[in-house]
Amino acid sequence: MGQKTHPIAFRLAKGNSNLDWESKWFAPKSKYPDLVFQDLKIRKFLNKRIESAGLVSVRIERMNKKIKIILLVSRPGLVIGRGGKSLEELKRELLKIVKVPSPEKNLELEVEEFKNPDLSARLVAQRISYQLQRRMRTRQVATKALERIMSVGAVGVKIVLAGRVNGAEISRTEKYQAGKVSLSSLRSEIDYAEVPSLTRSGYVGIKVYINRGEKD
Repeated sequence: MGQKTHPIAFRLAKGNSNLDWESKWFAPKSKYPDLVFQDLKIRKFLNKRIESAGLVSVRIERMNKKIKIILLVSRPGLVIGRGGKSLEELKRELLKIVKVPSPEKNLELEVEEFKNPDLSARLVAQRISYQLQRRMRTRQVATKALERIMSVGAVGVKIVLAGRVNGAEISRTEKYQAGKVSLSSLRSEIDYAEVPSLTRSGYVGIKVYINRGEKD
């Protein structure tokens, strides 16, 4: 059997400044399950609510009775809105999920910009998923994605599609790669994402690995 590890989790222990835990908090054993479930509900809500803003990641930090949520998006203007109205509305909706004392004061919401969407494995995978749902040819979609990612300075990229690719009767796996994707090197900054694509023919799983270069 193959023994595989998550490319991002594999590198967290090294202390890479560009990779960090998406949840930062400590809780006693009795409260831990409830807080994990709350984090899950927050992420599901935000993934659906601000998907159009190019959501890259959601970071959750808990400090005593306070909670801080940091949104990394490619289009922050859609989240903030004119005069910050959209951000305040989003905060009010999050208050229904987050349970902290005096939530209006103890819930902090920040928005950070991810400047290059083509270097985010999550956004690339979502774009591929959308194109496959529109019944575009798999090889054409993957080839264009490779070209775009390499053109913005990536060292390497690998795309893996598995399932009813191009409407095949029997599921299969197709791999596309450009440049160098060294998954075994801890110095390589690898971004990774898995996204499903529910096409008319059936389910297609999409995995994207992007090598952003080596970090000391």
